[in-house]
Amino acid sequence: MEGKEQLFRDRNVKPTEQLIAESLGEEYAIYQRFIETLENEGISLMDWRYYQDGKAWLSKGEYKWTTTRGTNKVKPIFWLSMWEGFFKVSFHFSEKVRTQLLSLPISEETKESIHKAPTNGTKMKFFSVIFDVASDSPLNDIYVLVNFRKSFI
Repeated sequence: MEGKEQLFRDRNVKPTEQLIAESLGEEYAIYQRFIETLENEGISLMDWRYYQDGKAWLSKGEYKWTTTRGTNKVKPIFWLSMWEGFFKVSFHFSEKVRTQLLSLPISEETKESIHKAPTNGTKMKFFSVIFDVASDSPLNDIYVLVNFRKSFI
């Protein structure tokens, strides 16, 4: 989504549902369905937090569970940011799982972006898969990647 700006960059203005609804406009319904489906999958959004390095408010999709010994665990699944008229869902994967991701039942477009994603990091090699969500079309791939991340606990 070329030319669009990231929203919620003022550290003094924390995102609220009303501000998110206003910023997404008609796409807010997609965002609501996205959040509802995630909750059904056991994924919750953490509270919005201002990150100084990117100078923006971000949220994180987290999977929480309790081990057999009663320990509460939390695994970050993806990062969420708000943009003019859409939202971004960003996954960061270890380079070791790239081949496994390419074998998942996802669209050819997503497979292509996984295949072409540059490797980052020096010791811990990783790559990012980022979805610009302004319609329902990328949601199925996002849900497949969410379940893939959940399976590595």
